[in-house]
Amino acid sequence: MPVPCRIAAVLAACLALAAAALAQEPEVEALTRAGLVEVTSLDPTIRIEMRYATPDNFTGRAVYPSGRCFLAREAAEGLVMVQARLRRQGLGLLLYDCYRPFSAQKLLWELAPDKRFVARPVEEHGRPARGSRHNRGAAVDLTLVDTAGKELPMPTGFDDFSQKAARNYQGGDQTAQANSRLLEAAMVEGGFSPLASEWWHFDGPGWRSRPLLDLPLPPGH
Repeated sequence: MPVPCRIAAVLAACLALAAAALAQEPEVEALTRAGLVEVTSLDPTIRIEMRYATPDNFTGRAVYPSGRCFLAREAAEGLVMVQARLRRQGLGLLLYDCYRPFSAQKLLWELAPDKRFVARPVEEHGRPARGSRHNRGAAVDLTLVDTAGKELPMPTGFDDFSQKAARNYQGGDQTAQANSRLLEAAMVEGGFSPLASEWWHFDGPGWRSRPLLDLPLPPGH
């Protein structure tokens, strides 16, 4: 078989395998149709540690079936640009939370019904009417890591809902405050908007135009 034919055959086989993998993940297909993309498919160097897929969050229990991160394409592409800029400084991103199904939002509200911590989910006529920007796939919680993947010091840990997590907090460790400002500057340059009360939370561009979703996350890693 000529070399070009062999290459074409290999490509066809790869495409067939990819199509078969997608066919086995109806959740991914539904999320893709809704305009969401898995962040690591755009840049596998972005580290993922979805805290709500583990007990390591304020609820003390796993809420998601997997630690896979999906975001609206515009937000995901923005993170890729931020990652590229940070890489030149010997740094990178570690993502704590991305798209969150509305049903998971309701569970978080049941466990912590406090608007200071969790956006209250509201339904009208059996459909999501108000909720979190995470339910739109248009918000991300994240931090900075070094080249070895070690988290840089920040003013607080993730899901610390004290005054110390606020961006205008002036106390605490100055190195941690500088790291928080560095993260904020990089994210703002990438088109994201910071949340005043949580150093780790950023809203993606165009989040207001995104619908609230209750599509399940796929199982897996």
